[in-house]
Amino acid sequence: MAYVVTKPCLGTMDRSCVEVCPVDCFYRIKKQKYNDLFAIGPDKDGEFGMLMIHPDQCINCGACETECPVEAIFEDTGVPTDMKDFVKYNEEETVPLSDDDLDAIRCTSK
Repeated sequence: MAYVVTKPCLGTMDRSCVEVCPVDCFYRIKKQKYNDLFAIGPDKDGEFGMLMIHPDQCINCGACETECPVEAIFEDTGVPTDMKDFVKYNEEETVPLSDDDLDAIRCTSK
């Protein structure tokens, strides 16, 4: 099991979750297609996309879920029905990437 970032992150991208993650499994996916899919504008800095969690790196500690101010993070088995596609999005956007590609988009608290 892993945690999943969902729709409320679009247009927000608050990084409070990143600050508490002990394994740095968050990635900045800069793809406007997700904003367009849900008709959500850019974040306050004019950026598109969202944060996503690599499911194979998440240790299921739950620290990020309680820190998220927009309640965008859920355990993969508890994602609300209307946001279930985000389980697939988080996996599709992170798992196939090489270590170098992941390093280039990794969000860390350091």
